[in-house]
Amino acid sequence: MTEPESTPTIDVHAHLLLPEVEEAVAGEPGLAEARRLDTRRNGSAASAVSGPMVGARIPRLTDVAVRLAAMDAQGVDIQLVSPSPSHYHYWAGPELARHVCRLANESTAAHCAKAPDRLLGLGLVPLQHPDLAVELLDHALEQGLKGVEISSHAPGPGGTREVELSDPRLGDFWARAEETGALVFLHPFGCTLDERLDQWYLSNTVGQPAENAVALSHLIFSGVLDRRPGLKLVAAHGGGYLPTHIGRSDHAWRVRPDARGCAREPSSYLKQLYFDSLVHDPHVLRTLIAACGADRVLLGSDFPFDMGTEDPLAALRAAGLPDPDFHAVRGANASALLDLA
Repeated sequence: MTEPESTPTIDVHAHLLLPEVEEAVAGEPGLAEARRLDTRRNGSAASAVSGPMVGARIPRLTDVAVRLAAMDAQGVDIQLVSPSPSHYHYWAGPELARHVCRLANESTAAHCAKAPDRLLGLGLVPLQHPDLAVELLDHALEQGLKGVEISSHAPGPGGTREVELSDPRLGDFWARAEETGALVFLHPFGCTLDERLDQWYLSNTVGQPAENAVALSHLIFSGVLDRRPGLKLVAAHGGGYLPTHIGRSDHAWRVRPDARGCAREPSSYLKQLYFDSLVHDPHVLRTLIAACGADRVLLGSDFPFDMGTEDPLAALRAAGLPDPDFHAVRGANASALLDLA
């Protein structure tokens, strides 16, 4: 068995931009409407900052040689690369959504194929069309990808109710993900608190952790994790607010019959899930590990965006973990999860 100290350093939270996807949706009426919604939710000040920020990072988001050089500087051996969440395009109708996801899967696989010993990939599925999710998950796996990336929810087709991760229509998707061993990376994009968060970048700093907490709560309380105990789900941003505030969920489960949708106390399901280490605070990282176990946390940087960390190993060292836990988070957990050992 490989010793933890000798395992590669693996960053499971890294992104790429896919020009092919944006070309496919250019000019679609739904795109303009979605962008207006993003601007309303994020606020004009955030939009003015985000555009130049992304523009300055395009080489790292698209050029494999630039990506590898940045990984070398960080001391990262392997990245698990997922499309920028801006490529979800959950507004798209069925045929366009299928085309977008196939393009994303194929383009991500082509990017990773340029450095197959260092880059692994995740694809996309259209959450807004649950009946297509299994088809597109299978397509991603056929391209050699390790799984797919999803958001915390999607608007319902034709203005119907939001598609939550607990939606029964996603049952076949969760079953197929468990059956195939596909990794599902939960990475929210956008927050339905809307204009309440349209200043000071609250749409991200508060919105993203809130969306993670809501999505994970849907998976737990609905019984999805009871039915799919072998599911490999990794939550970005340390799972947001839920893991460190899970006591309130446990209390509700104990005292309220309407909160008894799952078989056990909600905190017990944290040990069925995986979380990245990107919490920006060593105390919170230690608390996360205390809640879910050191074997359930994976190194994550959000490469190369400004809300990530330029030095994920330094952020991990700052938590002062025991050596076995440090090396588990640094790469051993991800190596086992991705079947690299």
